[in-house]
Amino acid sequence: MGEGGGRTASTVGRPGGGRTDPATEAFMAHRNLLFTVAYEMLGSAADAEDVLQETWLRWTGVDLETVRDPRAYLVRITTRQALDRLRTLGRRKESYVGPWLPEPLLTTPDVAEDVELADSVSMAMMLLLETLAPTERAVFVLREVFDLAYGEIAEAVGKSPAAVRQIAHRARAHVAARRPRDIVSPDETRAAIRAFQRATETGDLQGLLDVLAPDVVLLTDGGGVAHAMKQPLVGAGKVANLLHSGLRTFAAGMTVEAVQVNGHPGLVMRFGGTIHGVVAMRVEDGLITGLYIVRNPEKLSRIEQETTLTR
Repeated sequence: MGEGGGRTASTVGRPGGGRTDPATEAFMAHRNLLFTVAYEMLGSAADAEDVLQETWLRWTGVDLETVRDPRAYLVRITTRQALDRLRTLGRRKESYVGPWLPEPLLTTPDVAEDVELADSVSMAMMLLLETLAPTERAVFVLREVFDLAYGEIAEAVGKSPAAVRQIAHRARAHVAARRPRDIVSPDETRAAIRAFQRATETGDLQGLLDVLAPDVVLLTDGGGVAHAMKQPLVGAGKVANLLHSGLRTFAAGMTVEAVQVNGHPGLVMRFGGTIHGVVAMRVEDGLITGLYIVRNPEKLSRIEQETTLTR
């Protein structure tokens, strides 16, 4: 595409991509990090890949002799591109049909081992990040997840270091007021999702009621393409009855597979061999408080292959 001798961000940094010059080597070394930054800011793998493409095109025009820290420089380019796209996405989401959920990723086991990274890309946290203004989101992600210095963040978002400190403080307070107070152990999450999986596979209504918190919230994202609820559904009884009814409809051809979704246990539901939906959860005190089902086909393409996230 244009610059870079025909190489693109989709090939650079992957097996078989060009690895012959310093610009390519530097980009390749940080590609997974850049993707993670863009994904955490956008909630969309497709848009994150587009941001990496733009980052690559700009990177190929940089005089590397003027770059002291390639990682910081690349993160700065990626952040600026992601901020531009985030504002565009905000306008798109205003006309989105039904609840909007982040694009789920099938993540590698090492993501779950990094507790802070796994928390930052969980479906619940990604939805929480959606409540921040674009610059607040960028500052929060770069500071709290990637531990960038305030000066580096200031250059990336076009603010003074003092302003970035204030934004970071405001964003931290916003997130802290809305996130669960206690960290849930992976074992607790796995136990809840196993109970949910058993109940869905057997059509056990009482089993669903037992694992759902009384005030559980169900969000389903069909994007106006696949069948989904147009509004959130609240309450264990309502959610269990809806799921039970739907599962009876598809029981004959439905299979449920346990996977790692965004660094946490999740489920892939298939009907007739085709992905029917991806399920992610928020678990507190052993019960499911948030249930997120993505059915929009445009958001399910990456669930067949693992995505490497890093920081």
